[in-house]
Amino acid sequence: MRMAPRILIAAVAVALTLDPAWAQAPLEADAKGYPNRPIRIIVPFPPGGPADTITRLVGQRISEDWGQAVVIENRAGGNTAIGAQAAARAASDGYTLLAAMDTTMVINPLVAANLPYDPHKDFVPITLLTKTMSLVVVRGDGPNTVKELIAKAKGNPGKLNMGAGTITSRLGALQFAKAAGIDVQLVPFKGSAEIGQAVLAGTVDFALDSTGTSLPLIQSGHYRALAKYSNRPLPILPDLPSLSVAAELPTLGESSTWIALVAPAGTPAAIIGKIHREVASIYNDVAMTTKLEQIGIPALRSSSPAEFAAFIGSETERWSKVIKESGNLKLD
Repeated sequence: MRMAPRILIAAVAVALTLDPAWAQAPLEADAKGYPNRPIRIIVPFPPGGPADTITRLVGQRISEDWGQAVVIENRAGGNTAIGAQAAARAASDGYTLLAAMDTTMVINPLVAANLPYDPHKDFVPITLLTKTMSLVVVRGDGPNTVKELIAKAKGNPGKLNMGAGTITSRLGALQFAKAAGIDVQLVPFKGSAEIGQAVLAGTVDFALDSTGTSLPLIQSGHYRALAKYSNRPLPILPDLPSLSVAAELPTLGESSTWIALVAPAGTPAAIIGKIHREVASIYNDVAMTTKLEQIGIPALRSSSPAEFAAFIGSETERWSKVIKESGNLKLD
């Protein structure tokens, strides 16, 4: 059953008021003894994508700092619902976490009926990990510019295919097509690996894909990046224009996907706070943030549980408006 955006936002506000895990980080002493065995982080996507990459990097550092193994478990499918359901059913003891996406926490409740989990009842937020940037990419022998791509699409109405993975990427692709006035077919994929195969095989003519996944293919010449779907700086590709500039469509905003850590509801507040402080410490390490930037993954300031909860509320409001404007969103 879908919940109205205002109800979702209200639920977040109530949780912030009632649940101390969302309100403030407790003292380190309160989580004494944690962890004393391996921690599992469920990633609701296949290996190799941005969610998998950043979770493994952060998990490795947590393992090194805490002296316990961090096991990454990939459970793809259902637009992240399969992995989310597994995490929601896990014990609320801090030993199972979920690498949640905007799809998991915001989009699914707005577009999918009968979800096997409730993002606000089943999870407690820990921290935001990153906000990835989507790139408009073609095969290495494809169009040289966004304008060439648009011209090709207008010359072949309804014949070009555009690929996208996450629901937010699909919405971004639809927004671009609408703004550019082109008739193209959206082809949804489960993850970046499938997108790459389709672009290289020529079964899709262009795609929206994450920077981290696209970068090796761009550097090898298999991909050509035409634009970044954002006005934010991208140090690893400093000369790449924003899509709004390249397409001369100033009203285009940003298409990005965020990745975060959440825990099953009922996880002790002390443990939530300890995990958040550990991630904040990792992100204060220049070597770590530099490594992330080199593979095209922006490192954010680690948000507190309360800040992340408020962010979920604002994202719900934003995306509910976008979804209402899209008439042909494909979930599968």
